[in-house]
Amino acid sequence: MKAGMVTNLQKTTGVEPRLRGMLRTIRDFPKPGIGFIDIMPLIADGEGLALAAAAMAAPFQDKNVTVVVGAESRGFILGAAVARELGAGFVAVRKPGKLPGKTIAEEYTLEYGTDRLEMHADAIRHGERVLMVDDLLATGGTMEACCKMVRSLGGEIVGVSFLVELAFLKGKEKLVGYDCHSVIVIDEE
Repeated sequence: MKAGMVTNLQKTTGVEPRLRGMLRTIRDFPKPGIGFIDIMPLIADGEGLALAAAAMAAPFQDKNVTVVVGAESRGFILGAAVARELGAGFVAVRKPGKLPGKTIAEEYTLEYGTDRLEMHADAIRHGERVLMVDDLLATGGTMEACCKMVRSLGGEIVGVSFLVELAFLKGKEKLVGYDCHSVIVIDEE
């Protein structure tokens, strides 16, 4: 599929419902009471992965993105695919102790606890045009931490793209000021 074709596909073939149908919810994972949205069936399907990457990249085709940043671990998969779609590079944000060399770090709050992320201190050059990508927006803590690190390195965040947004958790409230796009929005638990 060529970059930019997703807009017409969404109108004619219903990309969002097709992608939504490839997701599954795993109840009580990773803790009781959590409904984990599993994207693995979607990314295991070649057409599903291609459609997801195109849909996530489409709003940012004309933003001159030079690098896509994706958070561990499912953000790696989608982020790399979106970077390819945009002709951009890819930077991984990882859990502590996984990157060699000098890193910067940021703590954040999850829907079900707290964690910490790191990225290489030289991963983003000052003024670089960055698209932030992750598979899922829940409370916004992971992406907020990623954005803080990119900004601290002088990157210009041109947008934030998610495959799935759990709107009822109000994660976009932590991302005010960014051009946020979600392919699939889930309004209720």
